[in-house]
Amino acid sequence: MQKKILILMVTVLSSFSLVAQDSLHLSLSLKEAETYALEHNRTMQNASLDVKKAYAARWQTIASMLPQVSASLDYSNMCGYEMTIMGGRIAMPPSGTFAVTASVALSGSQVVATLLNNIAIEMSDISVKKTEQTITSNVANLYMSILAMEKTAGLLDQNLKNLEKLYQSTSNAVKVGVSEQTDADQISVQVSSMQSRINATKRSLEMLYNSLALQLGQGVDYQITLTQNLTDVMNADAAMELLYTDFNLDQNYDYQLLKKNTELSKKQITLAAMDYVPTVSAFYQYSAKEYFSDEPTMNMTAPNVVGVSLKVPIWSSGRRAASVSEKKIAYQTAQNTLTDTENALRVQDKQLRYNLSSAYENYQTQTKNLDVSQRVFDNISKKYEQGYASSTDVTNSSMSLLTAQSNYISAILEMVNAHIDLKKLLNK
Repeated sequence: MQKKILILMVTVLSSFSLVAQDSLHLSLSLKEAETYALEHNRTMQNASLDVKKAYAARWQTIASMLPQVSASLDYSNMCGYEMTIMGGRIAMPPSGTFAVTASVALSGSQVVATLLNNIAIEMSDISVKKTEQTITSNVANLYMSILAMEKTAGLLDQNLKNLEKLYQSTSNAVKVGVSEQTDADQISVQVSSMQSRINATKRSLEMLYNSLALQLGQGVDYQITLTQNLTDVMNADAAMELLYTDFNLDQNYDYQLLKKNTELSKKQITLAAMDYVPTVSAFYQYSAKEYFSDEPTMNMTAPNVVGVSLKVPIWSSGRRAASVSEKKIAYQTAQNTLTDTENALRVQDKQLRYNLSSAYENYQTQTKNLDVSQRVFDNISKKYEQGYASSTDVTNSSMSLLTAQSNYISAILEMVNAHIDLKKLLNK
């Protein structure tokens, strides 16, 4: 019986362990990774919360123009004091007062502030879209970088196998006296160097996976598996199609934010000018006062009170005029910034198109170069095995192949980054 219970406990614990492992594992395509990041990234969550804060701020401004109602309850005791009026004494017994006050105030500043809150909400909405764009771009960049780094690791592994094969055949040739030990030593150094490159690549790959986990809103303990390969997600022809897409400034989120900021600066002028506008307020108060004594006393508290006031600004020693002037200057500054940004974005559009074209041409060149370098290395390796090439030739061809592979991966990442940057600018 105890043995059965023990087996059951082990089975249950194993099941929990498997569930925990599954919960810390993510298998994602590029699209799934982008969607997952938008749902779990905390920067994205904070951007969404900023929209809610903007709505709450607007309601606070609107509520300040609506009636405000408050109630109060107080107790007072004058400790037996009696008031003397014309020779008569009037008792001042303990008393309690209950009052309800309803008031409303309206000013031009409150109305304009509501308009400012509307602009703030629109800016928050744009910021959410911009944050979404930034996160998806970061995820795509990391996803492609990981695939490129894994491609690098695969190429290096193949190089290592080839060098190990050459080293083994050279060692055998040394044993039978056909080759010299120095030939084997040179290839041995190449094998060690290649192993070091592979280890460095794997460490870089781990850092990229950790960065992707952070973008996904998860800890580094998560095991992430990418379900697509470099060929699946890298479409050079689709990237080049962006070159034929017109640049629309109004679709760029940075430009939209600056445009709204300029509009906000203009409204600030109106807000400052509202200090010249009168403020109207009205209130109603109901009061009930109760004396805790049967002695005759004097109750001067009116049960119902209504009041209206009009506050008209007359003189502020130039403060209001200076405030309006300051806001006008800020608006001019915002306009200048907007114009500079328009020009800068147009220049950036041309530069990013140039970068993408150059990156595509470099990618094509490095693809051909990699193919040639690989064939040269294979050819030299065969000649070396047949005794028609030296170990130095093998070393040189191996270094050339490594350089070609490194340039090929760099060209891929360069084109990916250029594509993502232009796509982000065009908001496509």
